Amino acid sequence: MGSTDFLPPGAAPDWTIPQEWASYTGEEHEMWDRLFARQAEMLPTRVVPAFMEGLDVLRMSKPGIPDFEELNERLHRATGWQIVAVPGLVPDEIFFEHLANRRFVAGRFIRPAEQLDYLQEPDIFHDVLGHVPLLVHPVFADYMQAYGQGGLRAAKLGMIEALARLYWYTVEFGLVRDGDDLKLYGAGIVSSYGESLFALDDPSPNRIGFDLERVMRSRYRIDDYQQSYFVIESFEDLLRQTRDVDLGPIYERVRELEPIEVGALLPTDRVFHAGTQGYARANGVTS
Repeated sequence: MGSTDFLPPGAAPDWTIPQEWASYTGEEHEMWDRLFARQAEMLPTRVVPAFMEGLDVLRMSKPGIPDFEELNERLHRATGWQIVAVPGLVPDEIFFEHLANRRFVAGRFIRPAEQLDYLQEPDIFHDVLGHVPLLVHPVFADYMQAYGQGGLRAAKLGMIEALARLYWYTVEFGLVRDGDDLKLYGAGIVSSYGESLFALDDPSPNRIGFDLERVMRSRYRIDDYQQSYFVIESFEDLLRQTRDVDLGPIYERVRELEPIEVGALLPTDRVFHAGTQGYARANGVTS
C-alpha cells in the first residue's frame, strides 16, 4: 500500500508493469539466491507448515529470481491467484482492487547488497518469498481476497488506517499457534533473517492473542523490529473473525477510541509473553 496517486511512466492504469524477467542481471539473481539460502536454512522449523508446502508447490527453490509467468501457472492452478509486477508502492484503492480480484502486487526490483538485512520499501524478495507461498493455502488465499474487498469498503468509510493495522499485524508480522508452539507466517518476518529469530526467540517483544478490535487500534513501527506480535489460532479462525463479521460496529468503536501505543499491554490482552521491551529501549525506539 502507498499514498502516492501519480501514475509512474510506463505503468498501466492499474499500476502494473511488465516484470521483464530477462533484464535481471547475474548480480541480481545472485542476491536472490543469497537471501533465499539464508531463509531456506532457518525457516523450516520456525514457519507455519503451510508456508513450506507453498514453496514446494511453486517450486521456488529453483535458482534465481522467479519468473512471474512461470509462478502464475502454478499459483493460479492452486487457488486462482496471480502475481502482477508494479513499480513500487501503489495507492491504497488500487492495492485493494488487485487483492479483491486475486492479484498480488509485487515490486520487480531487488535490494542492493548494502541493504541486505533491511530496506523500508518492499522488494521482490519480500513480496514473492514473503507473501506468495501462503497464497497456495486455500483459506489464507480467501483471507487475502476478503481483505481487499474489505479495504474497498473501508476506503468509503474513512477507515483505511484501522484496516492497515490489521494487514500489518497479520499479513506482514503475524504469528500463529501450532500446538504448543508459535510459528511465523507474516511476510515481513519470514523474509527477514533477523526478525525470523527476534519474533520467536527474543524476550523483548510482546506476544499477544489476536483480537480484531485491539489490532485495529494498535499503532506499529515501520523502521525496526516490532514491539508486539499478535498470535492467531489458525487461518480458519482469522478468516472467521474478519470476513464473517459486520465490521461496521467495530469501525464505529475504533473511531471513537484512542489508538493503543506501540508496545503497550492492556489488562484485557491474552498474553502469551509479556515482553521486556529491552531491544526497543536499547535502540531508542520506544513509543
